[in-house]
Amino acid sequence: MSDDSRSSLSGGRTAAVIPAAGRGVRLGPGAPKALRALNGTPMLIHAVRAMAASRAVSLVVVVAPPDGAAEVKALLDTHALPERTDFLVVPGGDSRQESVKYGLDALPPGVDIVLVHDAARPLVPVDTVDAVIEAVRDGAPAVVPALPLADTVKQVEPASEPGMPEPVVATPERARLRAVQTPQGFDRATLVRAHETVTGNVTDDASMVEQLGERVVVVPGHEEAFKVTRPLDLVLAEAVLARRRANDGF
Repeated sequence: MSDDSRSSLSGGRTAAVIPAAGRGVRLGPGAPKALRALNGTPMLIHAVRAMAASRAVSLVVVVAPPDGAAEVKALLDTHALPERTDFLVVPGGDSRQESVKYGLDALPPGVDIVLVHDAARPLVPVDTVDAVIEAVRDGAPAVVPALPLADTVKQVEPASEPGMPEPVVATPERARLRAVQTPQGFDRATLVRAHETVTGNVTDDASMVEQLGERVVVVPGHEEAFKVTRPLDLVLAEAVLARRRANDGF
């Protein structure tokens, strides 16, 4: 199948990088978070399928735990994945930033748009994925899906000890704030340059591009693209899947 026939959106090839090398300590001990079962299927497989659901995505690169690449490759081989999409597993690094760089290094020539997606966001709808890709193709160097905040946010002075009261120092204007999700989309050259030049602690890849002085834009996110980090999130994710099965035969 040609690259052009793989894409229903105009433009060059798009690849998705899914860093899945973390342990996910907030879900408790045991298997890495990305390998936890959701409706009997590992979250990682749900996340891979979510990226591959976009006809614009021709390659998904999964960045596995350094000692678990063979296990993740076997996992992908045993689950049904779209035939139009290629899949690649590479070992990750000690940090998320390092793992994403290893994923970028594994991309072949011809890929000009890169999505970076959290394995712990297994239920992102394909319309959100396509909206991110389309915004990059429209000229934005970096694109993030995001939602308005439902809660008022307080900036505090962190306590010296856990559990101690924390004084409020500011209340940001909620209308100007957004809760960021993934996949985040990038012009490949811009993201590669960010990983080559930006160092230090960063919370996401878009923050690295911001530090380059490049423009980052927001597109509407989706409530089902939430991050599964706590046991309650697993309950919510199971409920979403149950609703999808009932409504859409998912």
